[in-house]
Amino acid sequence: MYSRNRMKSFNIPDFYKSPLISKVKEIRKISDPRKKDFNPTVLDFGPVRFFIARHFGFCYGVEHAIETAYKAIEENSGKRIFLLSQMIHNPDVNDDLQKRGVRFLMDTSGNQIISFSELTPDDIVIIPAFGTTLAIEEQLRAFGIEVRKYDTTCPFVERVWKKSEKLGEDKYTIIIHGKSNHEETKATFSRSEKNAPSIVVKDINESRVLGEYILGNLPLAELMNVFNGKHSADFNPEKDLLRVGVINQTTMLATETQEIAEYFKSIMLKKYGEENLKEHFADTRDTLCYATNENQEATYGLLRQEADVAIVVGGYNSSNTSHIVELCEEKLPTFFISSASEIRSKNSIRHFDYLNHELLESNTFLPEKEKTDIILTSGASCPDSVVDAVLQKILSFYPSVKSIEEVIREVEAKGNALA
Repeated sequence: MYSRNRMKSFNIPDFYKSPLISKVKEIRKISDPRKKDFNPTVLDFGPVRFFIARHFGFCYGVEHAIETAYKAIEENSGKRIFLLSQMIHNPDVNDDLQKRGVRFLMDTSGNQIISFSELTPDDIVIIPAFGTTLAIEEQLRAFGIEVRKYDTTCPFVERVWKKSEKLGEDKYTIIIHGKSNHEETKATFSRSEKNAPSIVVKDINESRVLGEYILGNLPLAELMNVFNGKHSADFNPEKDLLRVGVINQTTMLATETQEIAEYFKSIMLKKYGEENLKEHFADTRDTLCYATNENQEATYGLLRQEADVAIVVGGYNSSNTSHIVELCEEKLPTFFISSASEIRSKNSIRHFDYLNHELLESNTFLPEKEKTDIILTSGASCPDSVVDAVLQKILSFYPSVKSIEEVIREVEAKGNALA
């Protein structure tokens, strides 16, 4: 078990840090070491004010992956170095690794870019933070690759795998809350189906389909149509849905995973009664990723503030970033961007529609006001330097702003008062 207050510190390249954002995080860490305050940090530059989330950016698992990847490059000069697929879902990190000679074996959908048959035992293969399937691990070993040496799988993902193993030992069927085509879900599914019958639910709506079948209100054919390709090979709903436990893709909304788990608990309670509940439902709350949960709690803290717009920075294929966008969009105009280059002017921005998977152009971006309030945050795989660049780009549109040094002094003064 990993304690939030005893986390290892990782050696992250300085170019991923920033003079402002990283400093603000350090101030908050000192003033709130137990991470109890989810209110945002206010950066008041005069004509524009930013509300910065209490928690955002690189999490424990991402920092572990980045440190390991750069260590692999440093330790293996002259050798061919490959990433199984994207290290994390952030274009800046992946682009920098490629510039240093690292090559991708697969894309994020699992399509082969370079055949495994081209690998030799002298090659280095880095396993990404999401982990990989047991079948791919076996393939790599068959070509003489030392799989574990540079395995950057997030410890919290591995914790979910261990929970699936325990559920299997206790004869529970495993319900995975996740996106069936996501690398992490594929990796988790490959382990859970080895231990027990397994099925993937995308959201609460798919969960209700499963629940209605359990209660006898849905035909088998309709159930199997909804979950075609999302269950283990020998899945038999009639006998495999008598005992269930819920685990999750760690980047999904923690609140939604909890809602899904509570839903299945209520289904089993309704069907079997309070006295038999433990025989039919496993409590799996300890599989939720602390970092994902804290980032989402920090987003809720952000959204208690009144603001004109929200800007969420991150990779467009990042699951946890899209969930933060989803939360922000419920309250105010939200722009999902990958970098400062997407901001063309005070009025023009290119941003990502994560529901339709397309880039949009908007010509109504920042309002013409005496003081503009902006919510600014990012996903767990986004470097502070990228968020800093976004903030700096926006500041360039406003005359007579306070200096960064002055704003940092104000944040420090407030932090010292709270410490």
